[in-house]
Amino acid sequence: MLDKYLLTRYFTAFIFTLLILTPIAIVIDIADKIGKFLAKPDLTTWQIISDYYLNFVINYANTFMPLALFISVIMFTSKMAENTEIVAINTAGISFKRFIKPYFMGAAMVTVFALLMTHFIVPKANKALDNFGLQFLKKEENTNNWVNNGVLQLSKGNYVYVKNFSIEQQNGFNFTFEHYEKGQLVYKIAAANVRFMPKDSTFELTNYKKRRLIQNKDVNELGDKIDTTFNFVPSDFVYEKNLARQINTPDLLDFIHNSKARGVQNLNSHYVELHSRTSLPMSSFILTLIAVVLGSKKRRGGIGISLALGISLMFVYVFFMKIASVLGSVATANAFLMVWMPNLIFGTLALILYKNAKR
Repeated sequence: MLDKYLLTRYFTAFIFTLLILTPIAIVIDIADKIGKFLAKPDLTTWQIISDYYLNFVINYANTFMPLALFISVIMFTSKMAENTEIVAINTAGISFKRFIKPYFMGAAMVTVFALLMTHFIVPKANKALDNFGLQFLKKEENTNNWVNNGVLQLSKGNYVYVKNFSIEQQNGFNFTFEHYEKGQLVYKIAAANVRFMPKDSTFELTNYKKRRLIQNKDVNELGDKIDTTFNFVPSDFVYEKNLARQINTPDLLDFIHNSKARGVQNLNSHYVELHSRTSLPMSSFILTLIAVVLGSKKRRGGIGISLALGISLMFVYVFFMKIASVLGSVATANAFLMVWMPNLIFGTLALILYKNAKR
């Protein structure tokens, strides 16, 4: 009976809070983008709703889920404490450990739902949002069409450099391919101009120079034009910063695996996205425990004191998450550790608060 009562209040408060926060986000976003919407005469209201705000709701509902969960739990638990319901539960011989059981049952359900969202549904919504933004909200020029000082590591010991390359025109200038063995350059081909031929995936090099190291002697070859193949396409020069958030987890794992096989060194931004898809939903347990502990004590200031304290902790948690994501993207960082660090810190805090609450 207690489990059913608490679970009902848990989900009622959670859904109610989420339904309040999401429309607020929509109103703020409309106020920010109304000018851009009106500037596009070919953009219909139905497109704005179906292509943008439907996916916006999916994205932000997922983003607000931990916040909504935390606020809702601390509010209805504090209200129970104010009404002396928790005192009555304790008087009936129900331990604090038994009292929080339905809370964790609710957190488990939210976590499973959030995991499905973050790993499979939200990426599709992100892709739709990014495509809509690129088509209607961003400036016309595409900054990804031109590459300056592009560098690729195709595999161990194989590197490609290009001074300038037009993704749109599929050509570039000052191209170099280098092959190293045991740290020593053994083959190099440089060309004044390079053009990619999409039809057969070959590269046309003009005004080229080949250099080979044979028995410690340089052998050079000059030529006007040559067609050859390399293990890359021009778009690989462009850093697709939104790619990781647009593809579901199985596809993201495949992308990371293929990139590692090609010798790409820094994939930390993709690892941050990958690990965040699990760490954020798992925070439901930690935030639920903290909220229950804070809300279960009757305070002189009433619900407001518990809520203020809880929201302050929530802002600190979000701040830690943002910092961890930035630090985790650095090439030398451990992305897994950085992403999970906020949960480790607040998980420890939750256990300390729980032990004190049991006394």
